[in-house]
Amino acid sequence: MEAYLLNLGVLVSIYAILAVTLNFIMGYAGIFSLAHAVFFGVGAYVGAQMAMHVSASLFVTIPAAMVVAALLSLALALPALRVRGEYFVAASLGLQMLAITVFSEWKGATGGIGGLVGIPAVRMFGEDIYRPAAFFPLAAAVAVLVLIVTRLLVHSSFGRSLTAIRDSESAAESFGKNIALIKTISVVVSAALAAVAGVLYANYLSFINVESFTLNTSVLVMAMVIIGGTGTALGPVVGAALLLILPGLLSYLWFLPQTEIGAIQQIIYGLGMAVLMIFRPGGLVGRSAGARKRRKRDALKAAAGQSEARKMEGAK
Repeated sequence: MEAYLLNLGVLVSIYAILAVTLNFIMGYAGIFSLAHAVFFGVGAYVGAQMAMHVSASLFVTIPAAMVVAALLSLALALPALRVRGEYFVAASLGLQMLAITVFSEWKGATGGIGGLVGIPAVRMFGEDIYRPAAFFPLAAAVAVLVLIVTRLLVHSSFGRSLTAIRDSESAAESFGKNIALIKTISVVVSAALAAVAGVLYANYLSFINVESFTLNTSVLVMAMVIIGGTGTALGPVVGAALLLILPGLLSYLWFLPQTEIGAIQQIIYGLGMAVLMIFRPGGLVGRSAGARKRRKRDALKAAAGQSEARKMEGAK
């Protein structure tokens, strides 16, 4: 039982990183992406290749994965410069479909459908970290670090500009915000941090294949963000924990047919999201409608204040 709980804790930590990084663009920039699993996969494959052929140290694998994911994210960020809303969702869906084909066919880098086997365990301070009891504190610490980084960005001037664009792109543009640049940076940061989760995932399981990085994973992570609460600090973490713990709880209900657990799980997800959208559209940890309106006004005022300050400095 202890090993099961520790294993669940590792997976919750990894998916919490994915949910937090998706929330960074979805909750604060208003960019809805269906390609987050792509950067999860890129991080996993790059981290695995680095661990197998260069070094299994996180100080080597994580930076390499973040750089590759950040560069690839420009393929998603460039459409964001021209389109918004449902058009961007379509662009991200196209990238997701393309990535699945590459992951499946590029056998030299990804192992194809069979995947990569025998990925070395994380090596830190001369020790291999692979047991759940040792890996869970590491994964949880990285998740907390990612959460801190995103919170610092959100509460910076960049984050205020981001929320201003989300609340009213035309208003933010009238205040002199470089919308294209801000959107691009937000997507790049989100993708780079999502790759960190991929590195941990590959090292922990020591085996990865394309099945872990499909559209279903992107939808699952988006559901975590929506159920937990978009635009909140702990909402994505709560959503990740809830959606990963739920299948385990269902398996303990003896009166449910075990062969139908997957279908029952999907029904509960759908009903849960429908109920939330009706009675609590902000998510479990989300704000009320009145609070969201006040936050929108505050973001626009902050953007206006920054614009006026720049004009005064220019006048001087």
